[in-house]
Amino acid sequence: MQKQFHISTRGPGLYEVTRELQGWLAGAGCNQGLLTLFVRHTSCSLLIQENADPEVQDDLQAFFSRLVPPSTHPAMAYLRHTYEGPDDMPAHIKAALLPVSLSIPICDGTLALGTWQGIYLFEHREAPHRRQILAHISG
Repeated sequence: MQKQFHISTRGPGLYEVTRELQGWLAGAGCNQGLLTLFVRHTSCSLLIQENADPEVQDDLQAFFSRLVPPSTHPAMAYLRHTYEGPDDMPAHIKAALLPVSLSIPICDGTLALGTWQGIYLFEHREAPHRRQILAHISG
């Protein structure tokens, strides 16, 4: 069973998609199996991360912005792929460092996430985007 999810982003940050995925899973009638998620883009990522304290998402965004600054930053002067904007190549680098797919067990009809875990699309670009996540259940 497969479904494509569309996530609208408003710029850099983590966008939680746990509820949408869990809602689809509840209607799918699958009690156990494996949910595989795959983001169909090269400038965003997927993460499982804490969903209780929003400061975690803010700190992750700040860390990766500091680790990989825009191509206009002097430390990034070596970048050649700059014609799509100063955030584009850094977004590709972040997506190369972070996962673009996740596998989550399904137990008793629900995602086997820990108490404080949520599933996030991590947008690395400055402009709003409409991102696609492909979800696949295997049993």
